[in-house]
Amino acid sequence: MLDIQFIRDNPEVVKNACKNKQLESSIIDELLAVDEKRRKLQYEVDNLRQTANQNADAVKKEVQANGKPSAELIANGKEIKTELQGIEPELKLAEEAFTTLMYSVPNVPADEVPIGKDEEGNVVVRTVGELPKLDFEPKQHHELMEALDLVDTVRAVRIGGFRSYFLKNEGLLLEQAILNYSLKLLRNEGFTAMSAPILVNKEAMEGTGYFPWGKEDHYKTQDGQILAGTAEVALTAYHMGETLSEADLPVKMVGISPCFRREVGTHGKDTQGIIRVHQFNKVEQVVYTIADEDETQKWHEKMTGYAEQLLHDLGLPYQVLLMCTGDMGAGQRKKYDIETWFPGQNKYRETHSASYFNDFQSRRLGIKYQAKDGTTKHVFTLNNTMAATPRLLAAVIENYQQADGSIIVPEVLQDFVGTEIITLKK
Repeated sequence: MLDIQFIRDNPEVVKNACKNKQLESSIIDELLAVDEKRRKLQYEVDNLRQTANQNADAVKKEVQANGKPSAELIANGKEIKTELQGIEPELKLAEEAFTTLMYSVPNVPADEVPIGKDEEGNVVVRTVGELPKLDFEPKQHHELMEALDLVDTVRAVRIGGFRSYFLKNEGLLLEQAILNYSLKLLRNEGFTAMSAPILVNKEAMEGTGYFPWGKEDHYKTQDGQILAGTAEVALTAYHMGETLSEADLPVKMVGISPCFRREVGTHGKDTQGIIRVHQFNKVEQVVYTIADEDETQKWHEKMTGYAEQLLHDLGLPYQVLLMCTGDMGAGQRKKYDIETWFPGQNKYRETHSASYFNDFQSRRLGIKYQAKDGTTKHVFTLNNTMAATPRLLAAVIENYQQADGSIIVPEVLQDFVGTEIITLKK
């Protein structure tokens, strides 16, 4: 969340952030009104409590001097208690309203983020790699994988419902090779490798900014836990409620986990293949930095670069987009998407997202550090997809297809998969 003092001092800036992110800006006026009421009630309660303490001290003195307090002091005590009983519930309601509204205020985009309503406002930063020159009509990944017995969606749908799938044979091995290779790359960069919990609590979802905005996109258990759509949630919340030392920063974590998303609002989109599914696997990188946006932006570029290194090693063409205000999350300050080329679909498709938040998440999660100057500050947080399968698997399949329907395995994955080329088994 934002610092309330920042919102008080810059209401128009925050209102513009709401409008540019396609959110309701009237919430800011509502928040400031509740904030003023809350502070006024708190002032009244504090004064009453101080008066109550003073009256209690006077009662003690009179008891010591006279054996009992005066009727006036007793009456004063009762009157103060009655006033507190009337105002404290009102303060509690104001505090609850204030907290709810604060959790609904988005982050302010960085100055260089383009203002736009939707994906049409995104800007291509760079395009890397040559598109494959195929002398045959390329097929989409699901056609190739079904022919090679690498995937089974027909039986999966009967068992698990729409958008379910079985990966089979080298299809599974190729997916695991991508995940393991990406994990290895980040381990080589000094990241701590972790398996992240799939089930998380509401506090972690609110703390990372996925709630309240994305509640409809997530599955929920009968116990009130949420199936996370990314390891970012658990990794970012890892030090929730803790105070680190500046010497501990940057904290670099890479998590691997299954992920779950309901894909609400995507009816009719990507109904074939394994591009848009409810369950997938992902390697996610999360970093805490010092409270300095220049330092955070350096890490943003680094983390994007790690994902680009993976695509380079896999030999996949891609483009990096700077996302506009209307096509980024409510909590994000700046976001890059990486889109990988899919020759069977003749277009780039999103495979990675890299974002930074400044202290938006850490304020909600209570993650701080003691700076070298002795002050206590909130850490700044970043995250980036390193590899999400089976979408990245689909990109490999389409880019490495051959005229006869076979698939060449990228060189860096061949040892894990155990073959250089995937062909139909007799």
